[in-house]
Amino acid sequence: MEIATTDYVAITDASSIGEARRRGLLLAEKLGFDEVRCGEFALLITEVSRNVLAHAQSGHAILMGLKNSNGSVARVLALDNGPGISDVTRAMSDGYSTGGTMGGGLGAMKRLAGALEIFTGQSGTIVLLEIRSAAATNGLQIAGMAVPYPGERLCGDGWACHHGPSRSAILLVDGLGHGIAAAAAAEEAIHLFHRHAERAPGEILSYVHDGLKKTRGGVAAVAEIRPAERVLTYAGVGNTAASIVSKGGSRSLVSHSGTLGVASPRIQEFRVDWPDDAILIMHSDGLTSRWDLSSYSGLLARHAAIIGGALLRDYRRQRDDASVVVVKAAA
Repeated sequence: MEIATTDYVAITDASSIGEARRRGLLLAEKLGFDEVRCGEFALLITEVSRNVLAHAQSGHAILMGLKNSNGSVARVLALDNGPGISDVTRAMSDGYSTGGTMGGGLGAMKRLAGALEIFTGQSGTIVLLEIRSAAATNGLQIAGMAVPYPGERLCGDGWACHHGPSRSAILLVDGLGHGIAAAAAAEEAIHLFHRHAERAPGEILSYVHDGLKKTRGGVAAVAEIRPAERVLTYAGVGNTAASIVSKGGSRSLVSHSGTLGVASPRIQEFRVDWPDDAILIMHSDGLTSRWDLSSYSGLLARHAAIIGGALLRDYRRQRDDASVVVVKAAA
């Protein structure tokens, strides 16, 4: 079974940096990295979180993990609303600092990480750092993140993915409400998704509906992408949202009203084109639906995790669990 996991830490002081480091170490261990790589990931989290605190006074660290039969990927996404980095190239050079430190931060992180990407501007800075052993995704780049209601430790939103020889399937689920009962509903939906991931999206949701009857219920959507056939099949129930963004514009995907596990919902599949430059964005109602990626110069060309991080940072409602999954062609 594939593992897709997310953790979230608000970076507000030195103690929160230590908390992010500890949780990142546990995530890397869960993904099967050896002691050396786990330590490197923990160090990356520490350094990027320190940068958030030093330059923006506060922000967030989102820890993400993916594991399948081909290997593992661990990511940390640091988000802030600070002044931005005026000269990224200069900031990457050893010895450069605007925060009174020795200035080895970004350059050292780049050497240690398998991947580093920075997106910065007047709205703040997003830094992505990654270590990996491998993770085949049918030529797709997938990043998902779920963060809890402010003050809660458990998240009632969740996501999962499954990769076969010619297709990838992605689930987004939002358990009703928030807290432990909502998290239990999301976990059950993810379990059922993995049990039936080879089936069509509509069939998967039918199984999820039956399984969630023993929980408080939830809303969910499943997307199936067949890159070689350039086709996406989608089915959704409830107030999750999904759109395909490409150079040709944006197209919303239809979810029927209802609640899985509560009343027999209408489940219908929709089949649409999957262009080479397509980006799939799925999110719960923890994000406002009025987002606009065109307002971010160059964002569409960035890593899926950077896109998801920008949406979560700037369009989160702050009064519910929130989740977003972004899928695009791998670079």
